[in-house]
Amino acid sequence: MANLCLTATGGTLKIVLAQSTKGKPNSPDPSQLLNRKPQNIINMKNSITKIRDMLKKDEVELSVSSYDTAWVAMVPSQNSSKQPLFPQYLNWIMESQQPDGSWAFDPAHPLLIKDSLSSTLACLLALHKWNVGDKLVHKGLDFITSNIWAATDKHQHSPRGFDIIFPGMIEHARDTGLNLPFNNSLIEGMLLKRNLEIKSFQGETNRLAYVAEGLTRLNDWQELMKYQRSNGSLFNSPSATAAAFIHFHDGKCLDYLSSLVKKFDKAVPTIYPLNIYPRLYMIDNLAKLGIDGHFTEVIATTLDDIYRSWMQGNEEIFLDPTCLAMAFRLLRMNGYEISSDTLVNFDRQKNILNSANDVKSVLELYKASQMIIFPNEHILERIYAWTSTYLKNELASIGAIQDRSLHNEVDYALKHPYANLEKIESRRYIESYNVDNFLLFKTSYRYFNIDNSDLLTLSFQYFNECQAIYRKEMEYLESRWVEEHSLKNLKFARQKVAYAYFSIAAVLSHPHLSDARISWAQNSVLVTIVDDFFDFGGSMEELLNLIELVHRWDEHSTIGFKSKNVEILFYALYGTTNDLADKASKQQGRCVKKHLIDMWIDTLGAMLKEAEWSRNKIVPTMYEYITNGYVSFGIGPIILTSLYFMGSKLSEQVVETQEYNDLFVHLSMIGRLINDYASITREGAEGKLNSVSLTIIHDCGAITEKKAQEKVASLIESHRRDLLRMVQQTKRSVVPKVCKDLFWKMSKILHLFYLDDDGFTSPHKMASAVNEIINEPILLLTYSKLD
Repeated sequence: MANLCLTATGGTLKIVLAQSTKGKPNSPDPSQLLNRKPQNIINMKNSITKIRDMLKKDEVELSVSSYDTAWVAMVPSQNSSKQPLFPQYLNWIMESQQPDGSWAFDPAHPLLIKDSLSSTLACLLALHKWNVGDKLVHKGLDFITSNIWAATDKHQHSPRGFDIIFPGMIEHARDTGLNLPFNNSLIEGMLLKRNLEIKSFQGETNRLAYVAEGLTRLNDWQELMKYQRSNGSLFNSPSATAAAFIHFHDGKCLDYLSSLVKKFDKAVPTIYPLNIYPRLYMIDNLAKLGIDGHFTEVIATTLDDIYRSWMQGNEEIFLDPTCLAMAFRLLRMNGYEISSDTLVNFDRQKNILNSANDVKSVLELYKASQMIIFPNEHILERIYAWTSTYLKNELASIGAIQDRSLHNEVDYALKHPYANLEKIESRRYIESYNVDNFLLFKTSYRYFNIDNSDLLTLSFQYFNECQAIYRKEMEYLESRWVEEHSLKNLKFARQKVAYAYFSIAAVLSHPHLSDARISWAQNSVLVTIVDDFFDFGGSMEELLNLIELVHRWDEHSTIGFKSKNVEILFYALYGTTNDLADKASKQQGRCVKKHLIDMWIDTLGAMLKEAEWSRNKIVPTMYEYITNGYVSFGIGPIILTSLYFMGSKLSEQVVETQEYNDLFVHLSMIGRLINDYASITREGAEGKLNSVSLTIIHDCGAITEKKAQEKVASLIESHRRDLLRMVQQTKRSVVPKVCKDLFWKMSKILHLFYLDDDGFTSPHKMASAVNEIINEPILLLTYSKLD
C-alpha cells in the first residue's frame, strides 16, 4: 500500500509515493531513507545552507516603511521651517505611490487596508506640508475615500496604536488645511473613540509615548520623553521619534534621526535598530518547524551573542516584552543562568501596550512563565496567572485573534501546558505556516533575508522523510519483534506498540537515533505488559516465578516456568534486553547488561510490593507508597536504557552519580503522581489505591477528592521545577546534555498522556495524534494571504 503525499516545488504540486515494504522487515536502517535523493524533492542541503547564512548575519534586512518614512520626511530643516531636513525621504514618497493611489506595504492583501490607510495618510501629510505632489495627493485622497470603511472594520488587521494614530493624523490634516472628503460623522466617531482610549491610558504614559505621532494636541511632551532610549529614539520607532522632535526639538531625537540617514539613504524601516529579536524569532521558528537540529552550532553561537547582549542590559531586549520573554525562555532552556527578576515590569497586564498585536507578546510571556525552576519565582507565577487568563479570553472572543496560525498556536499552548511534544507542534505549525508571512507593528514589514519558503520547504520535507523512517521502524516492531516474542498471545495485556513508539517519535525525531526509539518502544511495551501481569494477569505464584527467572537470567533453565504466560513474558524480557545490551555495549564501549537487568529486577520488585498490598488489602502509608511507587511506575527500563543510544558516552561513574539518580527520581515522581491524579476515578472503581486516595484515607476523610488532587498537583509542580532546573544546569553537571534533555522530553510525554485522564490506557484518545506523527504525511497545498 502506497502512502500519498504532495510536495510543493517551484510553485507546483508534485506527487511522492512512500511505499510500504511487505513481509517481515529487518531492524530498519534509517540512513537508507535519509540519504535517498529523489528528483522530485528539492535538495534539503541548499535550504539548510541558506537558512544557516541568515542566522550568521549580524543585521536583518527589513522592508521599508512608507508610514515611518513619511513622518521622518515631515521633520523641518533647522535653518528653515519651510524646507524638509531630509529631502531624500520626501523624494522617495513622490516616487513610490502605488497604482491604486496608496503607499501600501502590500496593495493586494485584503486584510491590510487599515495599514494602507495609515501609510497613505502619513504620506499625504508629508506632501501637503511641503506643498508638493498635488496630483499624488488627489490620487491618495481618492484611495482613502474609497477605503475609509476599513478604518472601523474589526476584521481588518490593525496596526499597533491605529485607533489613536489614524484619528490623530486626520485631526492634523484638518488643522493644516488638508481637506479629507469623507463623512464628518465617521471622523467624529473615530475621534471620540480615540479620546476615550487616551483617557483609559491615564497614568500609563508609556502607552502614550509609543503612539506619540497620534497626539497632535499634547501639551506635556516632557513627560513622554522619559521613555527616550539611549540612542535618542522613542521605542526605536522612527515615526514616534520624528513626531517628538517636531514638537519638542530634542537634540538626542535629532541624533537618532540623523543616524537613520546614514544607514538608509532612501526610506526607513518601521523599527530600528532591530537585530536581536529577528534572530530569536528565527531560532524559535526553526524549533517550532522541527528543523532546529540542522542548525545546532549556529544556534549555539547566536545564543552566546544574545546572552552577551543580555548581560550588557541591551535595551532592545529589556524594553520590549516579546523580545525579553523569548530571550528569557530560550536562554534559560539552553542552560544560561539568568534571573526571572528581569520580567518584573510585565507581571501585570497593564504594563503591556494595548493592541491586537499584544496576543503575540502575551503568548511569549505565557511560555516564559513556564520556565519556573526555583520555589520563589513569584514573578513568573503572576505572569502565568494573568497571561493564561488573557489568552483564554482572546480565544473565546470570536475574531479576536485573526491570524489563523497564531490562533492555532495559542490554542495548542493553552491546551498542552508542559505537554508540547515537538513533532506534534511542528506538524501543526507547518500546516498553518504562511510563506508570505508579515509582521505588524505600527505598520507591516518583512525580513528580507529570512525566506519563509525555504523554512517551509525544509520542514515539510524533513517531517515526511522522518515519517517514512518511523513507518519502517513501526513495521519492524509490529511485524517482527511482537510476533517473534509471541506478545499477542498474552491476552490479558494491553497492546500498546503504536502508543509506545509514538511517544518517543514525537520528541526524538533525528533519523540516526533509531536505536533509542526502538529501545524506548520495546521497553514501554514490556513495562505495560508486565504491569498488567502484576495487576491482574498473573497469580502470585507466577509473579514470583517471573522474578526468580529474571534474577537467574542466563541460568533460568534450572527453574522452569509456572505457565505459558510466564514463559512468553520472560523470553521477551530476556531476548530484548540481551539484544539492547549488545547494541548499547558497542556504542558505549563497555558492557551495560548488568545495569539493564538490575533495572528490571528493581521494577519487578516494586510491582510485586504493590500486588501484595492489593491482594492482601493492605493500606500503605503515603511514604511507603511513594518510595515504592516511583519505581513501580516503570520508567527505569524505558528511559535509562534509551540513554545509552543518545550518542554520548555514559560511564559507570556517571550512572552512579547523585545527579543521574535525582534526574530519574524527579521524572519518576512526576510520572507516578500525574498518573495517580488523572486515573483516580478509574483506579478507584477498580479498588486500587494511589496517592490521591491515600491522601484522603490518611486524612481520615477530612479532605475532599478535589483538595487531595490539588495536593498531588502541587507535588507534581515541585518535581517538575526541580527536574527542569537540573536539565538546564550546566555548572557541576556530569550527565550529558542530550541525556538530560531526554528526561525533560519524557516529562512532556507524561503530561500529554495524562493531560485530562489516562490517555495511555484509552484505546482511542491518542489515536489521532499517533496517525499524524507516524502514518499520515503532511499534504502541503496552498499558502494563502488570507491566512
